[in-house]
Amino acid sequence: MHCPFCCAVDTKVIDSRLVGEGSSVRRRRQCVVCHERFTTFEVAELVMPRVVKSNDVREPFNEDKLRSGLMKALEKRPVSSDAVENAISHIKSKLRATGEREVASKSIGSLVMDELKKLDKVAYIRFASVYRSFEDIREFGEEIARLQD
Repeated sequence: MHCPFCCAVDTKVIDSRLVGEGSSVRRRRQCVVCHERFTTFEVAELVMPRVVKSNDVREPFNEDKLRSGLMKALEKRPVSSDAVENAISHIKSKLRATGEREVASKSIGSLVMDELKKLDKVAYIRFASVYRSFEDIREFGEEIARLQD
């Protein structure tokens, strides 16, 4: 790694620690030429699978779209932003864990519903009503009954 102070090529690692629940490494480095110290962070670059929509169109995974859908369902509900971010992380981890290059949008919807069920039952019903295209009040009742089981 190049020294950011003198641009020397050689630096040595003085200290390494796991940060962010073990998802990244913080390294304290020192330049062997000018002896200045600096910190670097190392994070694995993980590729998300492409999303296959119901009309067979393929598009890159969009975390903002996922967040937006969750936030719409959770609007005016007592759920912290940390809980939402954790849910997003869980969904992304599960998608990566499939090992697939492509994943159906229905699979993502199911993962979102699983996370919403844990976070807030009202938000779950809101999302389910759109995701499953509820047509009448009977379908709401059936979903609520399933939720109570």
